Amino acid sequence: MSMFEDFRLEHVNVGEVTLRVRYGGSGSPVVLLHGHPRTHTTWHEVAPRLAGSHFVVTPDLRGYGGSTLPPDEPDHSQSSKRAMAQDVVRLMAALGHDRFAVVGHDRGSLAAFRTAMDHPAAVSQLVVMDGLPVVEHLERTDAVFARAWWHWWFLGQTDKPAERVICADPAAWYRTPGPAEMGAGNHADVWTALRNPAVVHGMCEDYRAGLGIDREHDEADRAAGRRVRCPVMLLESADDDLDIHGDPAAIWAPWLTTPLRHRVIASGHHQAEEAPGPVADAILDFLAAG
Repeated sequence: MSMFEDFRLEHVNVGEVTLRVRYGGSGSPVVLLHGHPRTHTTWHEVAPRLAGSHFVVTPDLRGYGGSTLPPDEPDHSQSSKRAMAQDVVRLMAALGHDRFAVVGHDRGSLAAFRTAMDHPAAVSQLVVMDGLPVVEHLERTDAVFARAWWHWWFLGQTDKPAERVICADPAAWYRTPGPAEMGAGNHADVWTALRNPAVVHGMCEDYRAGLGIDREHDEADRAAGRRVRCPVMLLESADDDLDIHGDPAAIWAPWLTTPLRHRVIASGHHQAEEAPGPVADAILDFLAAG
């Protein structure tokens, strides 16, 4: 069976950028947003499981995979989660939907959260996988966090840009499972992206935005008392360290207007690849609950 059988692959112009996107299925719409350093193909085992009852949309985030990125802004706002959220809303409008559920993993969880915060009328439900609002990480930064999540600072700094180091030998920098574990098509897609200097730059800019303008947006929302209005579910990997700051559910609670649904998935960080069945089941249950 081919990857994403019965899904359409298109490049959709959403204004500032063109997004590479696959979509298929029928029913209420749901958007799946990947994380670093993946592309939309990370969802290749999850999306078909959802497509029986939902219209499933899986884009590459701007700057990742086959999606484009505008020229750099001094504050890296071209890679802000606010910009990514705007892309999601425009993409879904282009596909005929003004209201949808959004699921995000890792960096995609930041974009999904920002979509729900900035566009509350558009987002019916939010699923966050291995993510917290970026300000919650940065305010808790200590030696333990900096040592474990050091790539945030490496990718995010600009004095000695990481691109030169990474692009000199991508295989030495990135480590992924092999084709048998990831799926051959997904593995090939990700490695095509990782060997593209433009994508490496886009991923670094994502982290630069994360250390600055994304934090500012979170801080402004918190000061204004803005919170996510729709139902929210957190999927936490059992074999990852989202709890490095303590209970992630407790950290999320002040950002929400409804009680958080929280499930632990028996997998490492890349839940959609390592435990696609349980992930899909959890998403389907949550979406069905309305």
